[in-house]
Amino acid sequence: MIATKVNAKIVEDNSGISTEIPVILTDQGVLQPVVDYVLFLQLQGTSLSTLNKHIQSIILLIDFLAANEGMFKDPSNMFEVFVRRLYSGTIGDNGLDPSGLYWIPASTGVVSRHISHITRFTDWMADKGLGVQLNKLIKATPHEERLAYAAWFRKNQNDFLGHIKDKSISTIIKRARSIKGRISLSNTNDDAIAFPEKRFLEFFQHGFGQAKDPRVALRNKLILLLMHGAGFRASEALTLWVTDVFENPQNPDKAIVRIYNEIDGTAPEGWKSRQGIKTRAAYLKEKFKRIPRKNMSRTGHLGWKAVVSDGKDGYLEAYFFQAEYAELFMSLWRVYSKYRALIDTNHPYAFISYYSTVLGRPFTKSAFDNAYERGLRKIGLEPRKAEGLDPHGHRHSYGRRLRAAGIDSMVIKKCMHHKSIESQVVYTLPSNQQVSTALSQAERQLKLGQDATKNKISFDWKSLAEQGFKDIDPKGYYTGKDPVLGKR
Repeated sequence: MIATKVNAKIVEDNSGISTEIPVILTDQGVLQPVVDYVLFLQLQGTSLSTLNKHIQSIILLIDFLAANEGMFKDPSNMFEVFVRRLYSGTIGDNGLDPSGLYWIPASTGVVSRHISHITRFTDWMADKGLGVQLNKLIKATPHEERLAYAAWFRKNQNDFLGHIKDKSISTIIKRARSIKGRISLSNTNDDAIAFPEKRFLEFFQHGFGQAKDPRVALRNKLILLLMHGAGFRASEALTLWVTDVFENPQNPDKAIVRIYNEIDGTAPEGWKSRQGIKTRAAYLKEKFKRIPRKNMSRTGHLGWKAVVSDGKDGYLEAYFFQAEYAELFMSLWRVYSKYRALIDTNHPYAFISYYSTVLGRPFTKSAFDNAYERGLRKIGLEPRKAEGLDPHGHRHSYGRRLRAAGIDSMVIKKCMHHKSIESQVVYTLPSNQQVSTALSQAERQLKLGQDATKNKISFDWKSLAEQGFKDIDPKGYYTGKDPVLGKR
């Protein structure tokens, strides 16, 4: 069986409205259970990139089954061998693979992802009466039970309704997957993810911001300011509408920029549909016969990761840091908006293409990525995510800048539009260079005889025990000046 991913438009009722989703096409036709499953995931709000990853995992399983037809009588045994082959690959030491799969060994994280996707898919099929669970539920060990409870507790602590106790937890934590995948190596979030600040100005002026067409140069600089100066993701910056940049009433030379959720965000200028609906999704449909870019597939798609907003209207506000970025944005926007107004378009997006063949169409993420990489090469840099030389590196630089300036963690959470305060950790850890500098300074102090700990009070264990430990020994059995059990 040959399986491949294709995009298909699915019509489910007499309205004729189609939903475009990735599906699996085989030599026997489209796999209907996968179609139903993907529609189910999409209804839950699963992003397009995650849907594609689910499809990829299912295709691997289909390929494995086709290459090993008749080999397994027990589905669970088949799944175990499938996982082993993901880890080991299918190519022998002689370079041959009789199965014809020619898989190379996958990383621990990738295998875990495939296990999770296939487990979830087969669970769904079993619930629908369409198949059996490949990764069965078994009784958890005490350690797994504790970890499961810890994971549940942590998730609910960060959830808006975390104070509501899930009565099903007592049953959930006592079950664990028979195949969980190996434990991935933990890692620290080092300097390899932040765009180097010392190269930003050069990149802004002579790299991404340099183009013969002034409209292109201005567009690229504005997008870069939203990413580097306000911490937006590239997909969020590209979602900006022409109606959502304003002069700051307190200082007209500074910009107020708001990027709206295109599904639930409030339509501009008080607009509402004939039925009284005020959402941007309704506005796009009625005014432009378009759907939100989050719901598009292929090149028109733009992701939307943010789950919080800065106002009831459903927008993310740009908190520029330093303030000069807000002034520079306003200055460039005034010029760019005049160019943008001369182009006849049938959409509200601020950033458009200026190539003659696609003039006026919304600027796509793939076109942005290509232009970004060309901009790096103009200043002698090669695109490398591991060195922060990619679009997301600017968001990390923004977070580090806020932390270096001593901004409070709660303020950083607001600036970066995070749901949880823990989310900012990856963006605000000290860089490798900062760690190295701190160690060098400490070494110099040590050599000069400046012991940083000389003014600290030191206690031996006996002195500490006399103070008591009410948190771990509240009744004073072992600690305190007169321990109960200490007499015996």
